Order: sequence, then C-alpha cells, then structure tokens
Amino acid sequence: MKLELRGITKRFGSLVANDSIDLFVESGEIHALLGENGAGKSTLMNVLSGLYRAEEGEILLDDVVQNFAGPGEAMSAGIGMVHQHFMLIPVFTVAENIILGNETTSAGGRLDLNAARTLVREISARFGFDLDPDAKVDDLPVGVQQRVEIIKALSRDAKVLVFDEPTAVLTPQETDDLMRIMRELAESGTTIVFITHKLREVREVADRITVIRLGKVVGEAKPSASNTELAALMVGRDVQLTVSKEPAKPGEAALVVKNLTVFDGLGQKTVDDISFEVHGGEILAIAGVQGNGQTEFAEALLGVQEHVIGEITLNGKSLIGLPVHEVLGAGVGFVPEDRTVDGLVGEFTIAENLMLDRSSGEPFVRRGAVRREFLDEFAAEKVTEFDVRTPGIGTAVGRLSGGNQQKVVLARELSRELRLFVASQPTRGIDVGSIEFVHKRIVATRDSGIPVIVVSSELDEVAALADRIAVMYRGTIVGIVPADTSREVLGLMMGGENG
Repeated sequence: MKLELRGITKRFGSLVANDSIDLFVESGEIHALLGENGAGKSTLMNVLSGLYRAEEGEILLDDVVQNFAGPGEAMSAGIGMVHQHFMLIPVFTVAENIILGNETTSAGGRLDLNAARTLVREISARFGFDLDPDAKVDDLPVGVQQRVEIIKALSRDAKVLVFDEPTAVLTPQETDDLMRIMRELAESGTTIVFITHKLREVREVADRITVIRLGKVVGEAKPSASNTELAALMVGRDVQLTVSKEPAKPGEAALVVKNLTVFDGLGQKTVDDISFEVHGGEILAIAGVQGNGQTEFAEALLGVQEHVIGEITLNGKSLIGLPVHEVLGAGVGFVPEDRTVDGLVGEFTIAENLMLDRSSGEPFVRRGAVRREFLDEFAAEKVTEFDVRTPGIGTAVGRLSGGNQQKVVLARELSRELRLFVASQPTRGIDVGSIEFVHKRIVATRDSGIPVIVVSSELDEVAALADRIAVMYRGTIVGIVPADTSREVLGLMMGGENG
C-alpha cells in the first residue's frame, strides 16, 4: 500500500509539532523517519494512526484521501503501529493479546481462542517467529514480546506498519533479528515507516530516509549517506560523532561495592549480590537493556533506595544508610536518568537550579538568606562554561530544550568538589550536538582523576566512553570486560550469558 502525507500540520497550543510535513512512502518500502527526540516524528505517526487529528493536511492511502475519526478507523484502513512501549497485557497469553479489541466468538457465543491460536501459528510460520500462542506474555523475552506486537498488527491486515523507536529495549542480537523481520515484511509487500534517532540502524535497513528537525522536513537521504551527513541534517550543523579520549590512567580503587543487594517494596531483589571496584581516573560503564537493575543500583549509590544490604565505600567511607544530602556531601556527583523528575525543578530559574543541592549554607546562603549577587555571578559563569543556550540565567529551566536542561544538571554536579561522578542515561532525549558536549565533559572528569560511572542502555555510548564495561542482567553483573569487547559478545551478555 502506498502512503502519502501532504502538508500535515499539528499544533499543541502555541507549539507547532508538525509544520506542513510532506512524506511519500512506496508500497513495500522501508522508509526511515530520522530525527532527534522532540523533532515531531512520533506526533506525525500518531496523526497517521488516528490518535491525533491534524489541523491541516491530508493522509492518502493508494491515492485515496483518508479521514480517520480515531485509531479504529486507521486500523481498518490498514495502518498498524508497533509502539516503543508495548501495548500488551502481561498476564494474558499471546493468543489472548492478539484477539484483544478484535474479538471473535464461536457458535456458542464464547471467545474463539482457537482461531487466534491458528492465526498466531500461521503468521509465525510465515516469518519464522516460533511463537507459542499459549505462552503468557510476561514470561517472554522483550524481543519476543515485540514479535507479539507485530503479529497483532498483521493479524488485523496491516498494509502499512509503523515501528516507533523499536530497538530501545532490545539487545544487539534482538535488534539484528528485528532488522531481518522488517526486510521480510517489506519483501512480502508491507509498507514500513521506521521512526528512530539511531544512525547506524537507519543506514542498515532503510531504503530511503526523511530527516525531521523542529517539526519540519529538512531533507531526504539515501542509506549510503554517512553518519556525519545525517547528523548534520538532524541538528543543522557539523557534529563530531566520535569521542576523543586518551587511554585511562587509573589510580587506586576509590569506590568499592561488595555484595550489594537491593529489594523493592514487595521484597523482590532488583539488584542481586553485585561486587566491583572503580578506580580514580577511569570510566566504568554499566551496560544492559533497560530494566535489569541499573536504575536501582544507581539510586542505591545515591542513598535513595531504602531496602539495601551489602557494602558501598568511597575512599574508605561507608555510604550505606546515609541520607542523600550526606552522600552528596561526601563528594558524589549524580546525574539522574530522568532530569525533569529528579534533576531539576522546571518552574525554578537556571540560577536557582544550579544551587539546588547546596541551598542550606555557604557559598550560596549566608545567615539564612540567598547571596543573590554571588549566585547570579556563579550562574552566568556556568552558563558560559557549559554552553547553555538561554536568554538569561533568570529563565525557567523548564523552558529550555532537553540538551540545555542536561547541561544545567551537569554544570551543577560538576561544579562541586567531587570524589565520584555517576551519570545515569546521560544523553537520553538530547540532541546530537548536546551529546557531543556531554561526552566531552564526562571524559574531562575522568581525566581529572575522578572515578566515573556511566549507566547507559545505548551500546554505542558505552563503547565510546568506557574504559571497562560491567553488564547487568536481571539484577546481577554477568561480567566485567574491556572496552574493546565486541558488540556481539556484549549483546550475548546483555541477554544473560557470562562474559
């Protein structure tokens, strides 16, 4: 089925998320929609899938104008979506999820699960999915759950299939498998739109590439285009994609973690008996698919997690049981994985956010009053040093772009006297240019002799920054390996195999 979008404009109040976007996708083509987080890619596809209604423009399928009143009508017309966050019921079986919302009944008025089972087997056989219709979704690996999403769309006769950031929760091997599936789907006649911000994947699988920046189409490219060319289109300027760093010169072990276990509120282990050391002047990257205990580990370091046993010592001082302000006072700098929730107060100014964790005394507060002149001078200096693009230090931080918000967090955390720096998902949701800056600052911190931990689900980022890599799977560390370990080996470790 041929897809065409003409002049699609979608507004949210004064924000123009899609600005007169044109997109043409041939039948059986894999067309990549490339752009930074917030560029408008997902909004455009939500318009296509009937979730949003555009203020202007037309959707055409095989040259026929469509007017979708909702997602149901888009599905009936042949539009299928595979979402980044799966739309599955974990406690239901594969067959039950496939039939959900499109239920058929047998002669006796009961749900016809046998028909759903047959459909799962037929589509699985066609694409080599090897799926058990009676398996409970919660028991399936993430990559297999994604296949359930694909079967769910195909079972409703999807002719156009949209993949929205589909590799965010996959291991490298699962990603390669998805690429194979996408090619097979295209060869069978399915039209595919592949939304992503990952350059390597787009060049590997796409037939054509459309680049969106700030809600507008800024260019088209072929997969033969270089990463540098594509990145320049995405951000509007030349960007250095590789991380320049000298070999590490590690010193003494500074952070020592022994038999660390973290429990959730139900008593289940989210981190299970992990031990390692981080030396001054090195970057230890914690790799793994999101949701394997990395978040809880990082929060345990900061003192946020309540149910922790084991040992964490920094230069001989125990951090276990200390409140957060004492952990920070011991010299731990921390970049949280969700800056808007845990790293910043959106309504506060840039200057106010820069003193958030030091608002109880010197140098920003004296005799219970903020030293406004000192704070303003400090903030102006950090805005310049960290290249924060802003009208001024009095701007509410919530009005900044994601990249500039992250620079404010970095400026605050790196402006203290540090003995350990922890950066959790440091480049999530920021543009390529800001990623370049963040990486440089992380390396500079290492080069100053400070031990650094980077927690990242982006394997390219791990490989670029790390001096050593610890891979987490289901709360355990399956191995700690050199930085030059191959993607294939790292991918197997991320799936639970020992390094």
